[in-house]
Amino acid sequence: MTREEQPPQQPQDDGGLERRIASGLAFLRRRLTGDYEVDDFGYDEELTDQVLMSLLRPVYEKYFRVEVKGVENIPAEGGALIVANHSGTVPLDGLMMQVAVHDHHPAGRHLRLLAADLVFVLPVVNELARKLGHTLACAEDAERLLGKGELVGVMPEGFKGIGKPFGERYKLQRFGRGGFVSTALRKRTPIIPCSIVGAEEIYPMIGNAKTLARLLGFPYFPLTPTFPWLGPLGAVPLPTKWTIQFGEPIPTDGYPPEAAEDPMLMFNLTDQVREQIQHTLYKLLVQRRSVFF
Repeated sequence: MTREEQPPQQPQDDGGLERRIASGLAFLRRRLTGDYEVDDFGYDEELTDQVLMSLLRPVYEKYFRVEVKGVENIPAEGGALIVANHSGTVPLDGLMMQVAVHDHHPAGRHLRLLAADLVFVLPVVNELARKLGHTLACAEDAERLLGKGELVGVMPEGFKGIGKPFGERYKLQRFGRGGFVSTALRKRTPIIPCSIVGAEEIYPMIGNAKTLARLLGFPYFPLTPTFPWLGPLGAVPLPTKWTIQFGEPIPTDGYPPEAAEDPMLMFNLTDQVREQIQHTLYKLLVQRRSVFF
C-alpha cells in the first residue's frame, strides 16, 4: 500500500478530557453536598489545590514571571518557619510565596501564612484567607501549626514593610520583638530566611493619605503614580519581574528549652535572620537586569 493509499489516521483519544470532566463534576458534587474537610483553622486543601492555586498561578507564571531559587532548603517534611521580607503596598508577596512553595517544592508542600488582624475583618478576604490556610499572626496559632509539622510563613515587618515609601524600597524595617524566633525555639523547628525581589515596584507608594486612612480604619492609604488618579485601572499592579530565594535553614534544635526565654539570644537570632534576608536582597538586586525583564 502506497503512502497515498493509507487510510487517514484517526486522532487517539486517551480519555484525558473525559477524566478532567469527571473529576470536575465530582469536585462540584462534593462542594454542593458538603463532603469535604477543613481543618481547625478553616483551611480547605482541596479548594486551595483545585481552584485558588489555579487562579493565582497565571499571575505568578505569566504576569510576575516569578523565578524561584533555593527551594531545596525547605525540608521535605516536618515543621519549619519561613521568614520573609514584606513589601508592595498590597500584600501579594505572601500569595506568590505560597504558589512558589506549592508548585516548586518536590514534596508539593503547603505554606500556612500568618496574617494581620485586618485580613480577618474584611468581608470576602477573610473567607478566602482562611480557605488558603492563613491564620492569625500570634504565637499560639504558629506553635499549633508547627507542632503539627506544618510549613509556616511569617513576614515580621508587617504593615511597616508593605506600607513604606517607595524611596525606602528593599530596606528592611524592624522585625518586631523576635516573637517568631521564640516560637521556632519552643517547637525546635528550623528558620528559613526568604528574600523577595520585585514586589516593591508593583505599586510605587509616593504618598500616604493619613487622614483618609484613619477614617477607613486602615494602617495607611497609598498614593501611587496611578492610584487613585486612574480609578480602578490604577489598582492594577505593574508587571514587574520577581525573584524569590529561600536561604539556608537556621537550626534551633541545638538550644536548651529555656532558650526561648532568653531575650539576648532572641535578639541575636532575629538580627541574624534579618541580616541574611537583607544581604540576599542586595545580591539579587545587583544581579537583576531590569525591574520588568
